[in-house]
Parts: sequence; C-alpha cells; structure tokens
Amino acid sequence: MWYQTKASEILGIQYPILQGPFGGNLSSVELVSTVSNAGGLGGYGAYTLSPQEIIDVDQRIKATTNKPYNINLWVSDTDAIDGSVSDEQFKQTQALFKPYFDELGIGLPEKPAPFKSRFENQVEVILHQKPPVFSFMFGIPSADILEQCHRLGIVTVGAATTLDEAILLESAGVDTIIASGFEAGGHRPSFLAPAESSTIGTFVLLQLIKEKVKTPIIAAGGIANGKGVAAALALGADAAQIGTAFLATDESNATAIHRQTLFSDAAKYTTLSRAFTGRLGRGITSRVAKDLVNMEKGFLPFPLQTQFMSHLRKAAIEQEKWDMILFWGGQIAPVLKHTRAGELMKSIVEETTDYFDYLKT
Repeated sequence: MWYQTKASEILGIQYPILQGPFGGNLSSVELVSTVSNAGGLGGYGAYTLSPQEIIDVDQRIKATTNKPYNINLWVSDTDAIDGSVSDEQFKQTQALFKPYFDELGIGLPEKPAPFKSRFENQVEVILHQKPPVFSFMFGIPSADILEQCHRLGIVTVGAATTLDEAILLESAGVDTIIASGFEAGGHRPSFLAPAESSTIGTFVLLQLIKEKVKTPIIAAGGIANGKGVAAALALGADAAQIGTAFLATDESNATAIHRQTLFSDAAKYTTLSRAFTGRLGRGITSRVAKDLVNMEKGFLPFPLQTQFMSHLRKAAIEQEKWDMILFWGGQIAPVLKHTRAGELMKSIVEETTDYFDYLKT
C-alpha cells in the first residue's frame, strides 16, 4: 500500500502525513490529537514556550491521544548578537515604522530587553517528557542531544531548505529530513546560508536530496491534498508535511480572521518578508510587506523585530486594519476546501488512495 513507507514505519504512524507544527501560538492540542488519532502525525510548534509550558502542552497531548505526535523547537532562536541591538539601530527601526504606528494612533515601543536563547532549557524538557517525535528547525542540535534522543527512543526530524543542509543533517544522524520548499507558509528554516538564497521549490529540492541522501525524506511546501501527497511520493518522498491546509481548520489556534483570509481571494497573493519577525517568512501579502521591500537593513534581528511588531499587530487587530498584519500562509492556499481537520485528513487519505488505485488499473 502507498502508505507503507520508511517514514511511516520510523514515525510509527499509519499514514505518512504530517501536520506542520505552527509556532507563534498557532498550534493547538486539539489539532495535534485530531491528526494523530486519524493516523497521521500531529505537530506542536513550541519554540516560543517556556519549559513549564512545554511540559503542560505535552501532558495535555498525551491525555488526548495514545498515538505518536511531534513537538518542534528552533535550534537557533535568536539572530541578535548578545541578544540586543545598538540604540542607533533601534532608532532607525522606529523611524522606518513610525508612519504605521502613527496611523494606528499608538506610540512607538521602547527598545526590547536583551533576548536570551531558550533552546537549551527547552531541550531538557524534550528529553524529560520524551515525546514520540522531536522535530527541529534553523540548525542541528548537538551530537550529545541527538544521541540522547536516540537512546530514549525519540525520533528526530530535521528541516532542510537546500541539498547542503540535508547532507549535513544526514551526517548528524537524524532519523528523517524535511525538504522544505519555498512555497511553504511560515518561516524559511535555512541555517547554512541566508534564507533568500534557499528559494528552491519543494519538488525540485526533493529530487536533489534524493540523489545524494539515503535518510527518508518528508516533502513540505505546496501540498494540501491527496494529489500533492501522491506527487511527493512519486518523486521519492517517504512522507508529506502539510501546513497551510491544517492551519486553516477550525481546530488550529489561528484567529477566525486568519482562517477566513486563507479561504479568501487575498490568499492568491503571498510574499516572503522579514518585516514582521526579522526572519524571512511567507504570508499573505500585506501593505507593510509591500511598502518595505528591500528595506531589510531597517529591521531588527529576530526575535526583537517580532517583539517590536507585536505592538503594531495588537492595535491593528483591535482596529481591524488587516492590511497591516501578516497572516502566515503558503502559495497553495487558493485550493483549500476543508475547515475541519478530521475531514481534511479523511479527504487526503481517500484522494491519495484513489490515485494509486487508478495507476493499478
């Protein structure tokens, strides 16, 4: 059967379909358990959570499913040297964004406090809680961390945006590798070179990696239905990860307006921008992203830009100025049909099965 792949065997799931783990408070326990209980792999993006919050989430997931699930962290969670920026750089950012704050009638925020990486403490929780699957982005954990995961029976999944990154992940001994194409919504998880140099489509990247890497590959980006899953498998993927389609379901923690926007005409237009977080990410095109093209030098490094823009986002939501907000979403959004995660999973499995059954006739 099409769903009996190396990845489904390694991950311990019935169907090689992964729900993308959303950061920024967009994940939900309900979505994770719905996907996992339906035979896929639910995923929870935890990079913004404190160690105690990760423990709480993990315990809640365990209470709602006895199937495998995934918790995701960011290996590199800051681009700010010593966690901060100079006063001069911060003033430049204030000046660049002042017109938007003025339009909303709110004052400019103060300079964010220095950011301290949380990854080390977060990983300690992963090793203690032992989720079935631990995925990570923006780098590779240390050899010691990966060895402890393997010893504890935690399956490891790394993300690559280029062939070079995939080769490095394989040499580190990860169990599976996500080939993250530039069609995908959310951040580009590049770690060897600037994300702007990793704009490779999912199916090209998948084929490049399959030529050089033996580790099972999970295709991600531009996949939202059974046809996409079948295409990924036909090109050599062992599984497919689906983000935007699950983000748009009622079970995700996205706001109602975010979900509505993913089903609207606006979803036809997406942009890769650093304006909202300091890291390159794809979302539905907004006025701010369009205005500030090629003005990246005026942005703060991640995550200070996120903290700075959170003030603008809050006011824009309150005033319903949707064109000033980044709604994460991938290029595939215009084909979305399902608002319930269970129905989406059922449709994906049926459509993929129908495709491979058709090939047999």
